[in-house]
Amino acid sequence: MESGSRFYSADEFKLDAKWLIDPKHLFVGPRIGEGAHAKVYEGKYRNQTVAIKILHKGETPEEITKREGRFAREVAMLSRVQHKNLVKFIGACKEPVMVIVTELLLGGTLRKYLLNMRPRCLDMRIAIGFALDIARAMECLHSHGIIHRDLKPENLLLTADHKTVKLADFGLAREESLTEMMTAETGTYRWMAPELYSTVTLRQGEKKHYNHKVDAYSFAIVLWELLHNKLPFEGMSNLQAAYAAAFKLTFWDVLLFRM
Repeated sequence: MESGSRFYSADEFKLDAKWLIDPKHLFVGPRIGEGAHAKVYEGKYRNQTVAIKILHKGETPEEITKREGRFAREVAMLSRVQHKNLVKFIGACKEPVMVIVTELLLGGTLRKYLLNMRPRCLDMRIAIGFALDIARAMECLHSHGIIHRDLKPENLLLTADHKTVKLADFGLAREESLTEMMTAETGTYRWMAPELYSTVTLRQGEKKHYNHKVDAYSFAIVLWELLHNKLPFEGMSNLQAAYAAAFKLTFWDVLLFRM
């Protein structure tokens, strides 16, 4: 990456100086993933193979501010919490582009792993092992007062031997004490708790208030997927699934109705 980049101080960046990386030592290789807010590449940092997440900066001032906030939030969460079932954080920099560097997990996403198995289901022992890995990751976050808000198979990564699951993507994570400040624009509808996006009971300008139980809801959906290897709310679009859940037709009601 370009040399002569300006680094943010630890205080300004809200990050211990030991986590600030020098972009001159980053080598960006092939792209391995892409989402609405970022692209992920395989690469090298000081001869270590890593995953390099480059966040889109945005075009309008409002969009830039929002994405910088998302970046700062994700970096703050990753640097605060370490656990064997959370993707290992290596460092970050904000200039010349917003970059987050983590360990590279070669087993791919849980979503891809399950898709490759269909229509077969996971062995029950493997499914339970994965579920325990996910539960341990969530317990660690919740014990630190952090809500992930975007638990889904795309954000669950496998080690190369496909024996361990690690939780990634903290872009939507928030401190539980700050949930009264949150908006409803979070996560992916198919795995989201209704209180994250339902606006039925909100007055104009009112903010959402919720707690770590929204992650428990998402975990239940992922657990069902691990056991049945089917897409939740199969046959519905994401918006249809959200509509059903928001108006009190739960995932479990839908399953019973479709049987």
